[in-house]
Amino acid sequence: YVCDEQSEWYPDMDDIRAKITDRTKAIVIINPNNPTGALYPREVLQQIVDIARENQLIIFSDEIYDRLVMDGLEHISIASMAPDLFCVTFSGLSKSHMIAGYRIGWMILSGNKRIAEDYIEGLNMLSNMRLCSNVPAQSIVQTALGGHQSVNDYIVPGGRIYEQREYIYEALNSIPGITAVKPKAAFYIFPRIDTKRFNITNDEQFALDLLREKKLLVVHGGGFNWHEPDHFRVVFLPRTEVLKDAVDRMTDFFDHYRQ
Repeated sequence: YVCDEQSEWYPDMDDIRAKITDRTKAIVIINPNNPTGALYPREVLQQIVDIARENQLIIFSDEIYDRLVMDGLEHISIASMAPDLFCVTFSGLSKSHMIAGYRIGWMILSGNKRIAEDYIEGLNMLSNMRLCSNVPAQSIVQTALGGHQSVNDYIVPGGRIYEQREYIYEALNSIPGITAVKPKAAFYIFPRIDTKRFNITNDEQFALDLLREKKLLVVHGGGFNWHEPDHFRVVFLPRTEVLKDAVDRMTDFFDHYRQ
């Protein structure tokens, strides 16, 4: 389904409804969102719950960025709004605790589990037969979740993630031909390219050209199933001085680039 750039990158409910058939099993959401940095408010989540309820669909919700929320906003887990539906919520520590290579995560099954007995049986069978728990990683979960939440210092004014978000938003919008919606969460921004200005018809080619010429790696919009060659994702996790160097290179690139 389409997420609408003109509406803070929220899901297009009409598009979701139009794509539901008698074969549809579930709705998947990523909230906070990768690649847009959007955070879905309660009213948007309620509309998704209503659609799932009307069609008896499972909700799969990836919420791994739930602690990386800025501007005093609040992340709401959609499962808390749908106790009558079967929900699978995914989360972990790799993003919020800045330990991307230290893989530890979890799935939470909630709501009407009766309608998903076969699915749960399959999960149990898989975990019993084929998966080996990462015990060293598991040992940090209790401390990570119950101890001091250092991430809270990153996402307020003066904090690293907040200030990097502020910088990259202003910097990208200052490049002629580039515009971007300000992200509210996570550490991604999904800028729009004026394709006519740069004669871009292939966004993957654009990303490769940028990589080869300026040694900058971005993900083209098509990598996220975006339907036009006019977007790319920037990760603003590097420190501001690194981002400044990257933006300088990107500005120089767009100053002369024509595909």
